[in-house]
Amino acid sequence: MPETILDRFKLEGKTALVTGGAQGIGQAYCFALGEAGAKVAVVDINLVTAEETAAALEKKGITAMALKTDVTSEADVEKMLKDISGTWGRLDIGVNNAGMGVWKDALTQDFAEWRKVLALNLDSVFLCARHEARIMEKAGYGKIINTASMSAHISNTPQNQAAYNASKAGVLHLTRSLAAEWAPKGIRVNSISPGYTKTALVENLLETPEGKTMLPRWLEKIPMGRMALTSDLQGAVVFLASPASDYMTGADLIIDGGYCCW
Repeated sequence: MPETILDRFKLEGKTALVTGGAQGIGQAYCFALGEAGAKVAVVDINLVTAEETAAALEKKGITAMALKTDVTSEADVEKMLKDISGTWGRLDIGVNNAGMGVWKDALTQDFAEWRKVLALNLDSVFLCARHEARIMEKAGYGKIINTASMSAHISNTPQNQAAYNASKAGVLHLTRSLAAEWAPKGIRVNSISPGYTKTALVENLLETPEGKTMLPRWLEKIPMGRMALTSDLQGAVVFLASPASDYMTGADLIIDGGYCCW
């Protein structure tokens, strides 16, 4: 019997990793991929929270592992991939999601801080994607999904965040470049660009005096009138990870409630 369209969204037998997977958007991705059938490696700089997320996945019957990894370190990234392939024998899906945001004026931002943002948001995506692809190349198939941002497409206001915007624009074009280079190897590379999303990190920022002035201005520019929930992003990551998107590469899915429509 031919498979149905819903069958093409299933991830049984697949293995996945999610960087920055212990909380926020990354944690939502871990649950989405696991619920679709994949084994999931929760990769994070914070091992305690990674282990908590992995334990929560296992309570739902999802095979999971937690790995402490500094994704800006090539040695750490190499070890992460060796641990995953050594345990599960394969890697089908790499979700490169770890990142950070900083609100700073470009005229006064310390250059070391600029470099820190670029290292985590852009350099780490390159390092992880390259090592993921080296495993996927042997199988002739793989899905790499990078977290960009609507800030890769626009210079959103009122916050000043030149380093963040530049790093995410870099992720967008890196995604396209790798997609073109690796398509003959059977490796698809796509990205997801979230808009303003309710994570614990963002909600803490919005509790600051500066943050409290920003939320109303954000909301008035979102046609749907609200911030995203992390669950609003889960369908996109499953789609890009699954056979349903096998003819899709070099694409970016903007999930921003219509913010970029203006």
